[in-house]
Amino acid sequence: MNAEGTLADRLYEAALVPELWTETCERIALEAGSSTASIFTIDGSGNHRYVTTPNIAEAFAEFVKSEHRFNNVRPARGMERFPFSFAREVDIMSGQEFEDDPIRRDFLLPHGMEWEAGWAFQEPTGHVVVISMMRARGLTHFSDDQLARLNLLKPHLARAAYISSRLAFNEARSMTETLSMLGLPAAVIGDGGQTIAMNPEMEALSPRIRTGAGDRLVLEGTGANALLDDAIERYKAQASPTVQSLPMAARDGVPPLILHLLPVRRAARDIFSRSMAVLAVTQVGQVGPPDMRVLCGLFDLTPAEARVARGIAMAQTPEMAAAALGISLETARSHLKKIMLKTGTTRQAELVLLLSGLNAPSFGGGGRPEL
Repeated sequence: MNAEGTLADRLYEAALVPELWTETCERIALEAGSSTASIFTIDGSGNHRYVTTPNIAEAFAEFVKSEHRFNNVRPARGMERFPFSFAREVDIMSGQEFEDDPIRRDFLLPHGMEWEAGWAFQEPTGHVVVISMMRARGLTHFSDDQLARLNLLKPHLARAAYISSRLAFNEARSMTETLSMLGLPAAVIGDGGQTIAMNPEMEALSPRIRTGAGDRLVLEGTGANALLDDAIERYKAQASPTVQSLPMAARDGVPPLILHLLPVRRAARDIFSRSMAVLAVTQVGQVGPPDMRVLCGLFDLTPAEARVARGIAMAQTPEMAAAALGISLETARSHLKKIMLKTGTTRQAELVLLLSGLNAPSFGGGGRPEL
């Protein structure tokens, strides 16, 4: 098998196993005679997700947080002038633009990179996918032969990106379908609060919870919207986000709701997954103890933790839960501490309120399992 075939196989493998993207970028760079290789997506709001070789990761981390990302002419110019092939930045920028380019000045040169070539295309969801290659200072620019080698890989890069995008969408849809089995309204949301998928139970809550312009979630009441926006910002700032729980007050005779922002745990470098969290909804004040399946599934509780949580939801003290379960008070308190961490609560009364809507789901006639 030739080098192109071997690398193409690796691209399709990375599309299915996102953890392989970083190593795959290194192999793309080696094949192209490049110092770096990066793949990133840009959504309609200018948000970037990326994978890259480690030697340029710091520059990318700075770039995607900067205002410069909104002024990058490369993707649009490339799609307009070289829609079917890789091109050098000097092919799409004037000499003066190249010399004055703030991205080159502020991000590339300070990190030892001098030359860039790339290709951009729009995938079916509307996101722009960019493949960027850079050569270090002291090297010559990309040769025609190097660009030709990249163009041979171009169809495989596009297909791998499309596969990853479709798998991400299907995963989002399967998340909401799974929560439907538990009897919970749910939506999968992206970094900016946009809805990626929503199950019928969530749709039935409209207009209290609905989608608005740009597919952003809109909650009834400005206070609830402000809480959601704040939770998303805090969520994005945490390396290992916890559950964020948001109340929605009763209104016009309908009961109050609690919204749970739950982390999507997947490969951190999966650039094509735009889902950040699942928003699940529970109704406050339903009668009955929470179901073990819901506790374990929603909050990633162990069975032992779920049993303690179930007791707390039934107004047991830690001492009462320990006695009922035949465990020490120290163990019960340790479980309770982990439960509160996983549910994003800080007080026992808050935890009881959070769990009060998690009663047994309906499985079409199936009964509640024995505990």
